Amino acid sequence: MIAENPPKRLDKAIARDVPEEATLSRSRLTKLLAEGAVKINDAVVTDQKAKVAEGDRVEITVEEAAEIALVAEDIPLEVIYEDEDLIVINKPVGMVVHPAPGSPSGTLVNALMHHCGDSLSGIGGEKRPGIVHRIDKDTSGLLVVAKSDKAHQGLAKQFEKHTVERKYYALVYGAPDPMDPRLRGVKGVGFEGSNILRITTLLGRHKTDRQKQAVSFSEGRHAVTRARVVELYGTPPQLALVECWLETGRTHQIRVHMAHAGHGLVGDQTYGGRRKLNHKALSDAARAAVDAFPRQALHAAVLGFIHPVSREEMRFEAPLPEDMRRLIDQL
Repeated sequence: MIAENPPKRLDKAIARDVPEEATLSRSRLTKLLAEGAVKINDAVVTDQKAKVAEGDRVEITVEEAAEIALVAEDIPLEVIYEDEDLIVINKPVGMVVHPAPGSPSGTLVNALMHHCGDSLSGIGGEKRPGIVHRIDKDTSGLLVVAKSDKAHQGLAKQFEKHTVERKYYALVYGAPDPMDPRLRGVKGVGFEGSNILRITTLLGRHKTDRQKQAVSFSEGRHAVTRARVVELYGTPPQLALVECWLETGRTHQIRVHMAHAGHGLVGDQTYGGRRKLNHKALSDAARAAVDAFPRQALHAAVLGFIHPVSREEMRFEAPLPEDMRRLIDQL
């Protein structure tokens, strides 16, 4: 039933008045309208801009979640937590999150289709895992995935509002230092307190390489990264293990921001760039290990959020993966 003072457009009115327990997002309602699944006073209506009045009776027909053409693959997963609404995974290095033209199989979604099976209640009318955030193929660490529409919507809102706690560990070249005069001259880079590096820029597609992201101050999406040094390696310092946390979550954000600050990630072939390390500051073995590290040294170590159904506070931690631990041991 349409409540008093409804919006002028039908799509906005039903999005406002649909019962919360129906767990129908606005995009899902728009799709159902287009499919002829919405009746107003027993008449099918497909026009999103149709007018409605207070007291109009709305009937929405929602079909059972449909099977989709995503292949379920028996791929081992490190499950940190799971219930009927969501699952938290410690993703290994080398695993793509979602199938794409270059990675049609072997992805986290393929693995979850097999692991979750019939426990997937449907996302947007399809039996599939609900991906609310991603990490790069060669980044390891924690991901939360929704198994129900209600969980998907609840988690998506938290990510949209930037209330999810996400901390990463990165091994970077150089040592971010508030006393470094070079950093004072880098636009968008500053320090909070005595030791928190804060990088604030816009991020968007690189103008010539569409596979890359780039810092901008005129166009793109607002992005804020904070970082603090956990440990320094070499005398004088050549590398640092930094803890990074995100106020926003843009594609490649930590990698691009740390490179912008002049502290690119070890092993990052896209943004990091290799540096010549002082042979007096680090052993030959340590320098060789750094040069040989095959991927960006980045790990999603902490993930915290409010459970979208039970409303419990959830917080998970994943230790550094073996390859990063071995590299740090060498240093």
